[in-house]
Amino acid sequence: MHDDALIIQSRAQRVLRECVRPAIYAPGVPLQISAFTLPGEPIRRDELPPLDAFEPFRTGERWAPAWGTTWFRFVGDVPAAWSGARVEAVIDLGFAGDHVGFQAEGLVWGADGPVHGIHPRRRWSVVADPAAGGEHVDLLVEAAANATVFARTPMHDLETAPRDPLYRLRQADLAPLRGDVWHLELELDFLMRLMHQQPGDSARRFRILAAISDACDALDRRDVAATAPTARAALADVLAQPAHASAHRLSAIGHAHIDTAWLWPMRETVRKCTRTFSSAVALMDEYPEFRFGCSQAAQYEWIEARHPVLFEAIRARTESGQWVPLGGMWVEADCNLAGGEAMARQFLHGQRYFREHFGVTCREVWIPDVFGYPASMPQIFSLAGANAFLTQKMSWNRTNP
Repeated sequence: MHDDALIIQSRAQRVLRECVRPAIYAPGVPLQISAFTLPGEPIRRDELPPLDAFEPFRTGERWAPAWGTTWFRFVGDVPAAWSGARVEAVIDLGFAGDHVGFQAEGLVWGADGPVHGIHPRRRWSVVADPAAGGEHVDLLVEAAANATVFARTPMHDLETAPRDPLYRLRQADLAPLRGDVWHLELELDFLMRLMHQQPGDSARRFRILAAISDACDALDRRDVAATAPTARAALADVLAQPAHASAHRLSAIGHAHIDTAWLWPMRETVRKCTRTFSSAVALMDEYPEFRFGCSQAAQYEWIEARHPVLFEAIRARTESGQWVPLGGMWVEADCNLAGGEAMARQFLHGQRYFREHFGVTCREVWIPDVFGYPASMPQIFSLAGANAFLTQKMSWNRTNP
């Protein structure tokens, strides 16, 4: 029997890359761009010069050196012909690939404070859904030129990093979202991932592959938008298929692991938290069923001090059960160098903060990326009020993997 699984997989990946993803948006219109590049460290929103003092800027121009900041203003109007469509501002700060957290990042600001982050997997900001046509758009984005660093190099340090602009603004458009194409992209991508998790001789794996092949057949490259509903219909049955009766039942919530101190300036961790936390709140507004788990009391305190409106939104969503405080520690602390007294104080201050601000005592220790697990830890965890802990770093054990 001929096995064409690899051919189907290769074809589906090419269809996603070359046909579906480029067609997610209908043709758009460019936004008018102006910019203000800081000479040094980041500043608060209220320290900016008047917006009409920003300098004109164009797509294709470079912005900000490593660890620098440029504030962008994007202005435009939704065409009347787009009435009824979901219209988004699509912004590409110069992203390289789709990895998140180790390159340029942005933060959309509103009248009341941070709105959500911009990164390689979230390049859009919803302008109107649905649009009436004629809406005026005036977006302010704080863009951070974070360097791609995974080890100490001259690029890692503010004092040794080159001063030439690091990124090139690639796109700043208004565009109507093609809903069926967007959902087709999500469904194809999900089924490709699900298929790879099935055993090689699994009947379900071959049914998924057959459905993916049928969807690719149904899609007309000359008119992806018109044929996307037919392609989605070919995937409907395998998407609706439940797991087998004896399968485990799994639950999942969102989480963003943010190193409090790593290969970037500490002030950049503060901005990463702002971008991440505001994005999570925005997702909860759009998807009320979304849950987000977040650890490290120190990071909450940063938001409380700098962005009180965002902090109150987090507190409200903790009360509603959408936001879940985790871990009970002040930070996800190193466990190799710290002594028992230091570990106890991590929980003393962390649990106190979570109780005072959110009325909860965390029952789990959340240290997914911490090295070192001395034998005294279970006793300390238990006395701190925890009955479980989570990590994945024991898989890095050099002597006993």
